[in-house]
Amino acid sequence: MPETALHTESFIFPSTGATNLQSSAKRYTSVASPAEDGLTLLFAHCLGSHKEQWEPTIERIFQLQQSKDRRDRIREAWTLDWQSHGDAAVLNAEVLKTRPDAVSATEWSEAFEALIRSRLQGHRIVAFGHSAGTGAIMLSMKNFPVQKPPFIAVFLVEPTMLSQELFDAHAKEREHGARATMKVTLERRDSWPSREAAASYLRQRLPWKAWDAPVFDIYIKHGLRTVGESGNESVVLKTSKRQEGLAYPHFAAYIEAAALFAERCDVIPFHMIFGARNDFVPLYIQESLCDRTKGRKPASITRVPGAGHLIVQEQPEGLAVAICDKLNTRNLQISSRL
Repeated sequence: MPETALHTESFIFPSTGATNLQSSAKRYTSVASPAEDGLTLLFAHCLGSHKEQWEPTIERIFQLQQSKDRRDRIREAWTLDWQSHGDAAVLNAEVLKTRPDAVSATEWSEAFEALIRSRLQGHRIVAFGHSAGTGAIMLSMKNFPVQKPPFIAVFLVEPTMLSQELFDAHAKEREHGARATMKVTLERRDSWPSREAAASYLRQRLPWKAWDAPVFDIYIKHGLRTVGESGNESVVLKTSKRQEGLAYPHFAAYIEAAALFAERCDVIPFHMIFGARNDFVPLYIQESLCDRTKGRKPASITRVPGAGHLIVQEQPEGLAVAICDKLNTRNLQISSRL
């Protein structure tokens, strides 16, 4: 087996807090992974996605880091499903049926915190959040002392966080946008007679037709599940469109995450990554998250060519290169940007 070939292990974790929801995770290692002194990567996916969507990016990061100093190589990587998404949605199907609202990013952050405390103590953790996943990553830090964060660095990929002040100034626009996205999601087709039929249907439509081919194939393999009895089977989305749709108007978690971001910028290096094509998060939100006068001081700002909001899905290679450009000891120290 090639040194950078990934070995994957699956985990199911019990419920945390009062959620009564299980979590599903995957751990990735390679035969060349440093035993103790390398980096541990922790990934949060976007709304409507699932943990495996990160795999092409993760695989490329392992490859690119392998030629670097031992401490900058990858020890292991973890991905964790939102409790209403992917494999976790299947595990929690009966509980989710009784919920009147969506599982919040705050509840997801509790699962990340539990994973950190139970499995990753003593690891040099670098965290990655994409879109709504940035909220979960940020909130997973709030119960740790400010001066002793669980992460040595955080990468915020197309973050949807915004300050209370900015939300108040654009409340009508943000609420209208969230309702519109929810409506489109709830009206979207979510059942097909086979995986082949689903792939044919989705491949002709946005956003899926803009996705990198391996990421799309992973979505068909891991984002769908078979239902029905033998001879009368069909495939449906693992993540119900109801749970996805109802999550869009949840702003509180992302407002709190923005406050935590400003509060911790002097303690942890935050690397901001945007797609070169601005097609979802308004430019004023991106600019606000980089406003040093408000205490928001990212260690770096990168735009990935050929990508929009769904960078993970559209440009995993470009994203991995952008990440690895910063994934070294110098950029993982807060002093590097003071």
